[in-house]
Amino acid sequence: MHVGCGCVDTGRTGARPLRQGDPVPCRRPAPVARQRGFTLIEIVIAFAVLGMALTLLLGTLSGSAREVRDSADAGRAALHAQTLLDQVGVGEALQSGSRDGEFEDGRYRWTLQVEPYVDPTQRRRDTIEPGAARLMLLALHVEWGEGGPRQRLDLQSLRLAQPERL
Repeated sequence: MHVGCGCVDTGRTGARPLRQGDPVPCRRPAPVARQRGFTLIEIVIAFAVLGMALTLLLGTLSGSAREVRDSADAGRAALHAQTLLDQVGVGEALQSGSRDGEFEDGRYRWTLQVEPYVDPTQRRRDTIEPGAARLMLLALHVEWGEGGPRQRLDLQSLRLAQPERL
């Protein structure tokens, strides 16, 4: 029996007509179950969690992009250095001294030091004959960007220098 209406909910489906003395079916709709939704505070918290997750994801992706760019810069610096070392002493006599320059309109800067090689394992220094070939140490330093520790490349190579012909 519903409160306040005096009827009895019989649950009848209408199989037989009502007779006198039968309980009167309720004409009021059945009570609606309480609808459950999200509260405002739950939605705000969900957006806050989503915002933090997206921040972490974008931070990771931007860090990865920076690493890829740094790697590409280091690769280009190595290619420029290899090209420069391949050209040193070709078509000209290799002489002691220092040279500097730049690649790609100043994006990469380099300094090359050329000096006679001194073998650190020899105890005494041998006299070099004036007409003999000599080993020369080529020390190349390449920088790019601001020249921080991850933005520089140092290479060393030995080259056999032929004596100058008079």
